[in-house]
Amino acid sequence: MTDVTDLGIAQLRDGIRLGTFSAREVADAFVVKVSKAKALNAFIVETPDHALAAAKEADAARAAGETLKPLAGVPIGMKDLFATKGFQTTAASHILEGFKPVYESTVSQRLWDAGAGMLGKLNMDQFAMGSSNETSYFGNVISPWRRGGGDNAPLAPGGSSGGSSAAIAARIVPGATGTDTGGSIRQPAAFTGISGIKPTYGRCSRWGVVAFASSLDQAGPMARSVQDCAILLENMAGFDPKDSTSLELAVPKWEASLSGSLRGKKIGIPKEYRVDGMPAEIEALWQQGVDWLKDAGAEVVEVSLPHTKYALPAYYIIAPAEASSNLARYDGVRYGLRELAEGQNLQDMYAATRAAGFGEEVKRRILIGTYVLSAGFYDAYYTQAQKVRTLIARDFENAWTYCDLLLTPTAPSAAFALGDKGDPLAMYLNDVFTVPSSLAGLPAMSVPGGLDKGGLPLGLQIIGKPLDEQGVLDAGLAIEERAGFTARPQSWW
Repeated sequence: MTDVTDLGIAQLRDGIRLGTFSAREVADAFVVKVSKAKALNAFIVETPDHALAAAKEADAARAAGETLKPLAGVPIGMKDLFATKGFQTTAASHILEGFKPVYESTVSQRLWDAGAGMLGKLNMDQFAMGSSNETSYFGNVISPWRRGGGDNAPLAPGGSSGGSSAAIAARIVPGATGTDTGGSIRQPAAFTGISGIKPTYGRCSRWGVVAFASSLDQAGPMARSVQDCAILLENMAGFDPKDSTSLELAVPKWEASLSGSLRGKKIGIPKEYRVDGMPAEIEALWQQGVDWLKDAGAEVVEVSLPHTKYALPAYYIIAPAEASSNLARYDGVRYGLRELAEGQNLQDMYAATRAAGFGEEVKRRILIGTYVLSAGFYDAYYTQAQKVRTLIARDFENAWTYCDLLLTPTAPSAAFALGDKGDPLAMYLNDVFTVPSSLAGLPAMSVPGGLDKGGLPLGLQIIGKPLDEQGVLDAGLAIEERAGFTARPQSWW
């Protein structure tokens, strides 16, 4: 019999419904896997009882002949950015260590209402700030992948959703939630050979998600296949009156409508994404992706996004500015860490708490954000960055007059070794292909396309029009079917 931990979301869901195996068997198998994979440091908190309770409910419903919920008995991982009632939620920061919310995020509540169980809270870059999962207070997540040729250096699983990507790639969870501000679902998906989609801004509620940059943050699913992403997204998305940015729209049946045929579709290739120094392997994979989409029936055209080169500078002004505002709530007064010595006043307590509670990258971005929002520099930096953001969004709008979707690489390289990107600017450059669509609020997805010469995964990115998650998923499926990506990391943990 196939090990149930090798099965994806759809296979587990269908197997539980058909009685091929019980939900309890599934939960038990994954709980054991989680307990044996501590070397990856993918989890901050393990919650086996939550997964087992969901399995018990699913098995009881099936025994009673009831219609099962959409995700009945399927265990998943939850990025530690989502508030989970009664379970520690830290955003991987010391300043929130020990904090147990008395409320549930809308996205996680929807997944529990659909019958899913939680295996644990997944590690991440602190406050979602990072591209390698090296900024977590709880230690680095280590990718399950290793380079070939005897190089055994521990690799980054990407970030900020590195715990999610590592756990899925290692088969210790079948799927997980992620959040994407400038590429934090797509880049880790590419680094670990899995799929992940950032939906249109507003598709998923941000209520109960620890905020980084409010005009950019968006929840999304990560899983081993495009179909599994579609299933999870259907159960995560939807209007939420508690979130003023939530879109009041019905949730489409993305899974049922999935099709790998792209007949009648035009795929744009943005010429500005051919950046200097791009590895030949990335260029070759991109061309292979073009050929796959042509084989699926699409017409390929070249398009121009002229303001792409300004996307990273604009993003690293806007995102830190919003972060400096959002993180002001962590003051040691209401919840989380408090550093207070005898004789200190309120200002001293604020300073001591933040100095002890925030990591170096978080402090760096708060300082940048505070600087660009200051009276003397607001117009010179923040206002100009917002104007550039408008121009970038307009570039995409113009491109849609020529094509339906865009195809690009997901990241400028395969996974790098932990510690290789000590320079913050070098780390920020990892987001070069993912940031533009985030600034424009567009749906975008990464799917694995192949391996580099070191045997590490490389991803392809599909970007779609606003609200066209279906088009993005269909193109992702077309690539998935033709790439036939079945590579998986060799177990060392």
